[in-house]
Amino acid sequence: MRWRQYRIARERMVREHVYGRGIRDPRVLEAMLRVPRHLFIDKDAGSEAYANHSYPIGFQQTMSQPYMVAYLTENLRLEGEERVLEVGTGSGYHCAVLASLCADVYSVERVPDLAERASFALRDLLFQNAHIRVGDGADGWPDAAPFDRVLLTAAAASVPKALLAQLADGGFLLGPVARGDGTQEIVRLTREGTRFSVERLIECSFVPLVRSARAPSGSMRERSAVEGEARG
Repeated sequence: MRWRQYRIARERMVREHVYGRGIRDPRVLEAMLRVPRHLFIDKDAGSEAYANHSYPIGFQQTMSQPYMVAYLTENLRLEGEERVLEVGTGSGYHCAVLASLCADVYSVERVPDLAERASFALRDLLFQNAHIRVGDGADGWPDAAPFDRVLLTAAAASVPKALLAQLADGGFLLGPVARGDGTQEIVRLTREGTRFSVERLIECSFVPLVRSARAPSGSMRERSAVEGEARG
């Protein structure tokens, strides 16, 4: 497909599957019109990149469907100055959407190959405010904390305490959490001093948040989406 065809497919995706399903934040709509989703998956995918379903990216991981990316992004309530922690980089597509809407995104990915692919794609699109680190997402990114927002892109059995500790006062964590009956729901946990208020949003279905094997202290590797540092 040529760029014009991809643009048409992207416009249709936003019109039918994002705006058409109730997403109204103009900044979110513009970001999803602007970010080329097809650059974050296999070149052979063609127009499938813009279909409203999840897409396998290897390592038993998937790229979320466009509507869910838009839903989560809209519910992050980004105004442009926030520092966001993303738990689970995956393909890097959601990271790119976030980087279009906030000051900085710090994204942690446990699979080195996925982190490297995402870094290349983000670098090629010149996202200077997207930072990727290889490590256990449940540990967050302590040396970059506090964060105004924390986004889970995979379903946690329970919310890791380390992520809550890295929230700025007044900030919130958003993402899928497993319930006792095996179903999942999107929750928002807002920090109010030492307390957290809970808001339950919608039911959902995500791949589970997988903890990495415990690595030696100091072994996390950071990758710059712009400069491609610390590859390999």
